[in-house]
Amino acid sequence: MSLGIAGMGWITPLGAGVDLVWERLLRGEEAHAEKIAGQCDDQSYTVFRVPDSALASLAPHPRLRRVSLISRFAAAAGLEALADAGVKADLKTAERMALIFAISNGGVIYTKRFYRDIVESGPQAASPLLFPETVFNAPASHLAAILGITGATYTLVGDGAVGLLAMRMAEDVMANDAIDYCLVVGAEEVDWLLCDAYRRWRLLRLEAPVEPFSEIAKGMILSEGAGAVLLGRGGSLKIESTHAGGYYRKRTDAEKVLKQILSELIETENDFVIASANGTFVDQTECRALSQLVPDAVVYTAKPALGESVGAGGLWQVIVGSQALRRGELPPLLHVTAKIPLRIPALRMSVKRARAAIVLSCGLNQQIAGLRLGSDAEID
Repeated sequence: MSLGIAGMGWITPLGAGVDLVWERLLRGEEAHAEKIAGQCDDQSYTVFRVPDSALASLAPHPRLRRVSLISRFAAAAGLEALADAGVKADLKTAERMALIFAISNGGVIYTKRFYRDIVESGPQAASPLLFPETVFNAPASHLAAILGITGATYTLVGDGAVGLLAMRMAEDVMANDAIDYCLVVGAEEVDWLLCDAYRRWRLLRLEAPVEPFSEIAKGMILSEGAGAVLLGRGGSLKIESTHAGGYYRKRTDAEKVLKQILSELIETENDFVIASANGTFVDQTECRALSQLVPDAVVYTAKPALGESVGAGGLWQVIVGSQALRRGELPPLLHVTAKIPLRIPALRMSVKRARAAIVLSCGLNQQIAGLRLGSDAEID
């Protein structure tokens, strides 16, 4: 099933608004890195945070009074996507709209609350039912209430590939003729507790910048924000194909899955690739698969500029691919120091001849997915 992208919303460390953030990326700007301190030791962490100004346009709502940042990010991105599509969030529309929320780490404020209770009171303080419901479902619940959606609402939990898997799930949801739109939202927030976990997994870089495709994986920098894509049944930008990919038990197996995705999604030599390279082992895995199957394809990743937003990452990649198709150019790829067998844009690069973008998402917890974006629009 080919679905159209009706509207998009973007909340990032470079600000809010798809066009505004895109212009900043085209100028070669990157998010401001700041330090946050851990509470268990003297370790500090570098992160990319969403500026307060990015949420300035979010109207007050009773459901947003005491919520965590992740819910505010999701609400702001979702409402922007509807506004971008010219879709009014009224009762009639809400009855024929589905919501899929993609998430990875959950609401950190809730995690810390339960973490503190467990430390102080022991394991018996943790409810296996309440914890996941609170941490993962809260943003979807708030957004559904704001939009008045009472029908199909789902929360999909995974790693960095969860956004693309949510897009694939949207295809199944939209097979129901009673649904006119499906709003797919991914969101993330950062905190010292999250950074500490990724540092212990040896995936985190303590100082900026992020250096994608380096021969030695130096680690990523976590970021926060949200991305939203409103899917409909028409439009010049289309989700031509989604690929569920698969799981890899070993890092060496990830390359095989990526090759399978590429072999099924790439159609012409003009297709370009939005990769998920973030400074970790993912980079070289993607590099090997791409250089073997599509050595002439142009490859871009926004992670040096925006950081690794995990749950929101896949939706950010879809937005980047959509904007590149819509505007006919890619931003420069920052901080590439290694010589690699890939075509990467050192400066703003024209992709006006391209009619498709391949989005790859290789998560850090064994999930890989992909999709193909197509455009019918003529670019001047």
